[in-house]
Parts: sequence; C-alpha cells; structure tokens
Amino acid sequence: MQAPQSTVDPSEIAKFEAMAAEWWDPNGKFKPLHMLNPCRLDYITQQIAAEFDRDLSETAPFSGLRILDIGCGGGLLSEPMARLGAEVVGADAAEGNLPVARIHAEQSGLTIDYRHTTAEAMAEAGEQFDVVLNMEVVEHVADPLAYLTATQQLLKPGGLQICSTINRNPKSYAMAIFGAEVVMRWLPRGTHEWNKFITPDELFDLLGKAGLAPVDRKGFVFNPILWSWSISAKDLSVNYVTASTKPA
Repeated sequence: MQAPQSTVDPSEIAKFEAMAAEWWDPNGKFKPLHMLNPCRLDYITQQIAAEFDRDLSETAPFSGLRILDIGCGGGLLSEPMARLGAEVVGADAAEGNLPVARIHAEQSGLTIDYRHTTAEAMAEAGEQFDVVLNMEVVEHVADPLAYLTATQQLLKPGGLQICSTINRNPKSYAMAIFGAEVVMRWLPRGTHEWNKFITPDELFDLLGKAGLAPVDRKGFVFNPILWSWSISAKDLSVNYVTASTKPA
C-alpha cells in the first residue's frame, strides 16, 4: 500500500520540538497560548455543546463524543476535553511534544491517547471523530487544502471541526510576529511566517473546497490594557477561529 502523502513541513516541526519541554510553563515560550487558552476553550465548548445538544453544567457533558486534537502539542486542549468526559486522541507530527503531554496527563489522572502521527495517516487508517480541534496548525503546514481535506475525512458525517489561525495583514504582522517574537519575546524568532497566514475569506474558501460547511467565525482579540483575551463577532484582524460541519 502506498503511504499517504503528508502535508507536514519538517522545518515547522523542528521549531516546536525545540520548545517541547516548556509546554506547561505559563511563563515560558508558550505563554501566549496559556493566555489565550481560556478564550479558546470558551469558544470550543460552546460550539460543541450547541452542535451536539450538550448541557455544560452537567458532569462530563461530552461523554460519548470522540474528539481529535490535531497538532496537540503538550495537551493544553486535550486535557480539558478529557475532563469534560470526551474520549480524546491527541495527535502531533512533532514526536518530542508527546512525552511531555503523556507525563502531564498521567500526573493529572487523565486518560488520553497521544499519538505521533499525521492527519493524512489517520485518515488513511479510517479513523473517525465527532469533533476535530484544529487549532493554530493550518498556518504551519505545507499544503493547507490537502491538510484540511484530511481533517474533513477524519470527521463522521454531521461532525464538527473547530479551526483557528492568524489573519494576513499589516496588523497581524505587527502583533503576531513583531510584537510577540521581537518586542515581547514570547516566542522564538521565526516561529511564524507571515506569508503562511490565511485570511478568514481564504480559510472559508479552503474549508468549502475540503468538503466542509463553514457555520461560524469569530475573532480572538487581545486587550493590552486589561492584558486579557476576548471573543469578538466583528474583529477578526489578527487571531480568529471558525466552526464548520461535515454534511450528514
């Protein structure tokens, strides 16, 4: 059998493996994600609850749902999904991230199936999920359309994909690259490449071509005065997130 084609970019993988040990340090190289994570989780949980008619006030509201966290890193999203009762698979092409994720999950008393693999390989194997979390990954792959097609294949009919990335404009360069990498030094220089950023309209078009039906998009907006993130229905100028479904 011919091996599935991969959209993995080796240079991008190397960047994240070099930072792997710092995934759970809220003041380390992943400080921006730790700051953003409550906002991301609010959007994710609300979208899943609405799509699958779940009550977030209940114990283990995501029980019975199989969720894939693709590009899981150290498990910053996988662990909350497991705590909410979902069966979680965390997959990452950067093998160095996974020992950190596995140890932290074990210390937290959580059962998460962490795998060193790609979206393409999992699709080829016939894996199926109710939800795919595809957060801050698409701007790091070699072929966004091929990658999103693979994540679409991983969804069950009627399934939900949450996909976030960074807009491409002068403001996103100033904030996500110059601000975060040069001024604040939250991330190593070269973590992001501005020409790989994707506008909301481009992402909606890619999702449609991949066989998904986009249903929502919102912005994640950073307030430098309050030093906090919030969800915006209008401001998608830098970080933003989308929800799309696979037609039943």
